[in-house]
Amino acid sequence: MHYQERQQRPRAFNDPGHAHELTFSCDHKYPFLTERTCPWLAREIRAACEEVRYSLWAYVFMPDHVHLVVWPRDSVYNDSDFLKRVKEPVSREAVSFLKQTSSDWLMKIRVPRGTKFEHHFWQPGRGHDRNIIESRTLLSMIDYVHNNPVRRGLVTQAVDWKWSSTGWFLGQPRNNLKPDRIPPEWSESATTSRKRVVVCASPGFREDALTPATLSSRVVK
Repeated sequence: MHYQERQQRPRAFNDPGHAHELTFSCDHKYPFLTERTCPWLAREIRAACEEVRYSLWAYVFMPDHVHLVVWPRDSVYNDSDFLKRVKEPVSREAVSFLKQTSSDWLMKIRVPRGTKFEHHFWQPGRGHDRNIIESRTLLSMIDYVHNNPVRRGLVTQAVDWKWSSTGWFLGQPRNNLKPDRIPPEWSESATTSRKRVVVCASPGFREDALTPATLSSRVVK
């Protein structure tokens, strides 16, 4: 299966120093992100970050889509390359599994390509790519990402959702995809950071885990 991009897509800027909130979905919003596929996705995100030198600052895997907050460490980068590196191997592994177990799902994601057919695990296109250049935007975006499962009604507290970085922020990790530390030069005051993220806290919330270097960003001049 080949990763495809739409001819028309939202405009994004691969500008040095910017962080990005990336959102991408399963084909037709099918709930493909399960306890079987999420570990594959986590593995490929970490591998892609190491390969193309991205820092992973926050994330959530919903049943049908993914949110990532990332920061390219090099001045020259391309979010499309990063997404391709994440999505292609997950797609190959998932489709291989479906070929062995579920012909019904294969038919649902089958699309013609010339005289042959291919299967789309992911929705074609790059999804949504939002540049982040201000600390208050970063903090709001992290809150938004972490609270997706609560808004969807899947859990009552963000920390209870397994496939999220919330647990790592609160010292209660529930998976092995550890987010990277946010550099001090991206930090605001500790007070602001704690206020912004307290919405994600559980009864076991540890305030000392929410240092400015963990949660905040800087304004890019």
